[in-house]
Amino acid sequence: MTATVPTKSGPESGGKSAVPTAALTLPDGPESRLYWAFADCWTIVRRDLTHLVKQPVIVAWQLGFPIVSVLLFVFVFGSGMAVGDGVDYKTFAMPGMFAMTMAFGFMNTAMAVVIDKDRGVTDRFRSMPMASSAVVTGRGVSDLAHASIDLAVLAAIALAIGWRSDSGIVPTLAAFALLLLLRFALIWVGVLLGLVVRNQEAAGNLFAVAFPFGMISSVFTPPSMMPDWLGSIAMWNPVSSTANAVRELFGQQSPELGGSWIEQHAVLMAVVWPLIITAVFLPLAVRRFQSLSR
Repeated sequence: MTATVPTKSGPESGGKSAVPTAALTLPDGPESRLYWAFADCWTIVRRDLTHLVKQPVIVAWQLGFPIVSVLLFVFVFGSGMAVGDGVDYKTFAMPGMFAMTMAFGFMNTAMAVVIDKDRGVTDRFRSMPMASSAVVTGRGVSDLAHASIDLAVLAAIALAIGWRSDSGIVPTLAAFALLLLLRFALIWVGVLLGLVVRNQEAAGNLFAVAFPFGMISSVFTPPSMMPDWLGSIAMWNPVSSTANAVRELFGQQSPELGGSWIEQHAVLMAVVWPLIITAVFLPLAVRRFQSLSR
């Protein structure tokens, strides 16, 4: 049995216009719902990417923040850091910078969600005949595109200051894929927090959560050089697993890394941690969005 899917309108940039979607003849049932879930998700992605193009301040921030971060952490603080005999701190820190940039990205996600909620855009989405999961998944896809831009800019800066991967093209691409996997997982944390916090001021306070999450890790210092209790926390931080994994894939493993199980299986845990985070926070984010109308 087939059914004609009615013509449907989706939100365009800023919610100011609608994008008509032609009527299609689709099998009645789950296939129709799956089609509209993907179509609505793509509409949200187009809206978010259009906003990025029309807001040069955001683009400038994406270009400027990695530059300032590299100058501050690698050249200012790093000038007095030693992570092992014969180890260039720039070689150790740049993979950590990649991981930290991906980890801190969930704050941008949360802020974007809060802004849409405060401006009434989220309420408008909820009033439309669209898949309830599309707002959440669309935000995830568009933020992953933003993260790819951030990572590309940071990689270009790293190359400009003389950093190089010591591995082949396949391990290097695998390292960048793990970085984006971490960012993908943390998107759902950001979406959930953005739906939970009351306003933009509260979302700005999320830095108090992001800072220890990113810094108590192996991003800038090996956990073996920290006090035992703090080093244990840092070793089991998902950011540390990703940072250690990309160092390994870049062929730049630090001799100061300890012999704990999680450090010896960094690549495995760089996959496991994001999967766990996604499995927990993606359903919670979708459920939270659905509950807003109740």
